[in-house]
Amino acid sequence: MKEKAIIFGVTGQDGSYLAELLLEKGYYVVGVARRVSTSNTSRIDHLIGKEFFVLESGDVLDFSSVYNIMWKHHADEVYNLAAQSHVGVSFEQPSVTWDITAKGCLNILEGIVKLSKTPRFYQASSSEMFGDSFSLDDNQNAFQNESTMFNPQSPYAIAKLAAHKMTELYRKIHGLHASCGILFNHESERRGENFVTRKISKYIASFREFLDVAMHLNIEDPNLLSNYISSAAPKLHLGNLEACRDWGHAKDYVRAMWMMLQMEKPDTYVIATGQTHSVQDFVEEAFKHLDIGNYASFIRIDEKQFRPSEVPYLKGDYSKAKEKLGWIPEISFEDLVSTMVKYDIERLTNDKQPTYSV
Repeated sequence: MKEKAIIFGVTGQDGSYLAELLLEKGYYVVGVARRVSTSNTSRIDHLIGKEFFVLESGDVLDFSSVYNIMWKHHADEVYNLAAQSHVGVSFEQPSVTWDITAKGCLNILEGIVKLSKTPRFYQASSSEMFGDSFSLDDNQNAFQNESTMFNPQSPYAIAKLAAHKMTELYRKIHGLHASCGILFNHESERRGENFVTRKISKYIASFREFLDVAMHLNIEDPNLLSNYISSAAPKLHLGNLEACRDWGHAKDYVRAMWMMLQMEKPDTYVIATGQTHSVQDFVEEAFKHLDIGNYASFIRIDEKQFRPSEVPYLKGDYSKAKEKLGWIPEISFEDLVSTMVKYDIERLTNDKQPTYSV
């Protein structure tokens, strides 16, 4: 008989990759998505209609909705990926962020406790919970692992920490097989367009289209052409270029989620690449696809995009996951950026209407 899994938050980046992974492994997958007036299933449209994939309408804010879905499907595994996951938005919408990210997790945990068949549970925790806290190795290099103190710096991080601690508490007092993955930043071509990494990759695609048009303007003087490009090219508006993040690919990270629930005992694991890069590093890597080394004139620092409370440095130590799960990241930072940029270039190229015209 097939293993069955329920994914809350299936329409997001991670949910779509996890659904694909579980289907490949022979699972029957139940994806749960909140009913909305406009379609939000673009990441999983290719899965809808498959024999062993079912999309249920549900809302993690409604306990009866959560419980009824879990009672109906009697799953072996439940994954909670539902969240208001944009840190910047959480400052503008703290109550919504709290309700979806913290209360939603509690509703799922309470539902699991009341089921006659108790599924294994995965909670998507976040490196943002560390905030500006870090540990130091023998060489005084900063990092974060499972022992690093939490010091959240945003409503999102606080809500994630509440869900994280609630999961660990329910593991202790109810004996649930409930694991937490403290996931560091993970991106892909399916990342939401309001996240900085996707914003950069989309910009590179737009810039490339602009260059193609500029080359057909018959400006023979190289200096004049260069001046035209510098002045007329679209500008990339960013916030803190010095913020450092440990960026991996979402495909690698959903594999870790599944591996946690295959373990005999539940636990908490940091999932990361062990490398950190600044936002400026990401921009520089993306610009390599345009063969442009000096890109400073195309960048604009926008004070509105700075967070009220900044997280300056994240670098995860995934030693525990490597030792106990046998998990390691397989997709490099360079390949991640390349994949995202190439996707957005191809996507823009395939659009019927170009952004620029001569």
